Amino acid sequence: MIQKGILDIAEVAKASGLPASTLRFYEEKGLIESIGRNGLRRLFDSSVLQRLALISLGRSAGFSLDEIATMFTTDGPRIDRALLSAKADELDAKIHRLTALRNGLRHAAACQAPSHLECPKFQRLLRMAGKKRLIRADKRERGPLKPAAANE
Repeated sequence: MIQKGILDIAEVAKASGLPASTLRFYEEKGLIESIGRNGLRRLFDSSVLQRLALISLGRSAGFSLDEIATMFTTDGPRIDRALLSAKADELDAKIHRLTALRNGLRHAAACQAPSHLECPKFQRLLRMAGKKRLIRADKRERGPLKPAAANE
């Protein structure tokens, strides 16, 4: 019988919405820790759900698992406020780039110019892409943001 406050891996998976394979991976990375086993099933303290929520929040904000791991200490989470501020600045820059891209694409979709290549706003979007201003600032992300195709 499982004690109150202790969850097996299936219960953690169900409560967190994460597959058991992700939970095992997080344990291998040192992000979470099981407290034992019940047969072949890992057991976790129910507090693991809060830690998983913090990991999810960090991932949503764009932190790597390694960055998140540095925020966990034996005394609980220690979150560097300067790091949070820097990440917020990165998000602001990404929002600005994506907003400009969205606006350019909306204009290109509605533009009455005979060809997109004749549209000054579309030309600016192409110049920005050519100068790599649409490239994502975060080095962990893959490749440039793609402008609308020039032949549309």
